[in-house]
Amino acid sequence: MKIFSGSSNQALAQKVAKVMEMSVSPVEVFVFPDGERRIQIQEDVVDEETVVVQSTNTPVDTHYIELFFIIDGLLRSGAKSVTLVMPYMGYQRQDHVFRDGEAVSLDVVVKLLEALKVDRVITFDPHTIKLREFFQTDVVDLSALSLFAQFIKEKGWDSADTVLVSPDMGGLRRIKKMSSMLSNMNWIATVKDRDLDTGSILINRFEGPLPVAELKDKRALMVDDMISSGKTISECASFLKSNGVKEIQVFATHPIFSKDAPKLLQVSNADMVYVSDSVWIPEEKRFEKLKILSIAEMIAGELGL
Repeated sequence: MKIFSGSSNQALAQKVAKVMEMSVSPVEVFVFPDGERRIQIQEDVVDEETVVVQSTNTPVDTHYIELFFIIDGLLRSGAKSVTLVMPYMGYQRQDHVFRDGEAVSLDVVVKLLEALKVDRVITFDPHTIKLREFFQTDVVDLSALSLFAQFIKEKGWDSADTVLVSPDMGGLRRIKKMSSMLSNMNWIATVKDRDLDTGSILINRFEGPLPVAELKDKRALMVDDMISSGKTISECASFLKSNGVKEIQVFATHPIFSKDAPKLLQVSNADMVYVSDSVWIPEEKRFEKLKILSIAEMIAGELGL
């Protein structure tokens, strides 16, 4: 087996390779003055099982194109198989037609990957529960929830003074799964409205098995699959504080951190923000409240360590 990496998250590829007592094989990525990319696989891969590590976060299109070329280069060079480790998959939120005339963007990128004949795809906490339905290829969707649950147990946070919170109703499956990992910890969800044109968020109320009155003086563990603009997390944290919560810890698998999200999270009512390294966070987007937990061992285990 040989491991290759695109440019989106080389640090994660290095961690995975280290766990597996391997090294990342070289790929040359040359960018022409007009922005076109040329990819060269710089190692013999004839009859080798190969792995490509590449999240497709910002810049999404660039990372996808680079990925397509790496896969094609490996197969043209005689690779026996290609396993794609894509912890974060761009366009997964566009899994159906929201308005007339729209493309189903997730379906398009899946068809491109399948046309390239990828043998297996490993991803983490997909936003859409329908992801497997789009693929004919074998898809393994791992979850950082177990990583977060273990961290929470090590902290000694339990139902005596702690409650799980989903920042929206779309995360009910996730929060129930997390609850089962933590001895059926109590949970509650916020109900929000989002303006699709402006992106503004209004949180109206809570729903769930925990009475709102019991939030007072609790520690809230907010769990989500990703943080993009940071607005949902910030608004939910403020709403929790206004209902008497004393401490707020945020857990999210994918730190997309678009635009001013890091600044918004730093000044929010969240005490800490824990994320996985599914997406590389550049130094300019790191902030004091941020802590990164690694999924490298989980990936290595799935690859057959």
